[in-house]
Amino acid sequence: MPAFVHGFPFDPAYGRTLDELLTIAAPAPPDGFDTFWRDRYEAALRVGTAPAVGPQEDERDGFRIFGVSFTSVGGLRLGGWLVLPVEGPVRHGFVIGHGYGGRQETGRDVPLPLPGGAAILPCVRGMGSRSRRPGIPGDADRHVLHGIESRDTYVIGDCVADLWCAASALLDLVPELATPGGARLGYAGESFGGGLGALALPWDDRFARGRLTVATFGHHPLRLTLPCAGSGEAVRTHYRDHPGIMDVLPYFDAATAASRIRIPMLIAPALFDPSVPPPGQFAVYNALAGPRELHVLTAGHFEHEGSEREDGELRAADRRFFGEGLG
Repeated sequence: MPAFVHGFPFDPAYGRTLDELLTIAAPAPPDGFDTFWRDRYEAALRVGTAPAVGPQEDERDGFRIFGVSFTSVGGLRLGGWLVLPVEGPVRHGFVIGHGYGGRQETGRDVPLPLPGGAAILPCVRGMGSRSRRPGIPGDADRHVLHGIESRDTYVIGDCVADLWCAASALLDLVPELATPGGARLGYAGESFGGGLGALALPWDDRFARGRLTVATFGHHPLRLTLPCAGSGEAVRTHYRDHPGIMDVLPYFDAATAASRIRIPMLIAPALFDPSVPPPGQFAVYNALAGPRELHVLTAGHFEHEGSEREDGELRAADRRFFGEGLG
C-alpha cells in the first residue's frame, strides 16, 4: 500500500489492502430502483435540448473548441464546450463529465481519447461559470446536499439527467454519430463525473463504453462511516442530524447502479485518496455486471511523485480501451 506523507487527520488508504478492496460488494438496491431511473431517463429523452454553438474559443492538439449551450430537464439552460476535429470526418463521440470542482475550461479533457472524435463537455447544473443557476449552490459541500430530503428533489438525479441531455445535444449537433445500429458514444468521467457516469450508463443504450476514474457515490452505507476531505464529508456530517437521508441515498449509489451496467467499462480507482474513500471506488468496480478492466492508481486527488506518469498511463489505457470499442 502507498505510504505518502500527508497532513490529514485520517488514513486516506483506510487500512485496506488491494485484496481487501476487491472484496467490497455493492449494497442491495432499494425498492423501485430500476423503475426510478428508467422513468428519469425516459423523461430526459423527451427534452428538446435545442443546442446552440458559440464562436470558436480555442484550437489545440488537432481539435477545435467551441462554447455550447443546451436545455436539460426542468427547462434549465446549461453550458459547456463542444470539441470537434480540425480535419477529417467525425468517427467517434464522447460525453465527458467533470469533477466536483466544476469546469472552468476544457483543460486536461483535450485531446480526446481518440483522433477524429467529437465531444460535449457539459457543466452540470450549479457547477462552473457556464451552468451557475439561482437556487442551486455552486460549491461542492452545499451542492451535494441540495434537495437531499427526497429522491425526487435530490440534485444528483438532475445532474445525471444533464449528462443524458448533453448526449442528446451532441447527437443533434453531430448527427453522423447516430449510426443505423444506434449511437455508439463513449463516456469518461472522473470523481464527481465518475459517480454520475455510473448512475447514468445502465439505462442509456446510446453508450458503448465507459471509463470512470476515482468515482464517487459508491457504497453510501460504507461512505457514511469514513471521514474524508471531499463532498462525502458534507453528507456524512449532515447524516448525523438527518438520518432520514438513508431513505434517499440508496437510489444514488454508484456501486448499486454499476451492477446494472452491461457495456465494457474501464475503472481507475485509487488505493489512497483523501477526497473519495477508496472502498467506495472499488465497490463500483466490483459490482460491474459486464466486461470490465481494472486500472489501479496509486493515489487520487493527491499530487505525488508519480502523478504525471500515472496520468500518462491512464491516457494510454483510454486510447486503447476506447479504440477497441469505438474505433
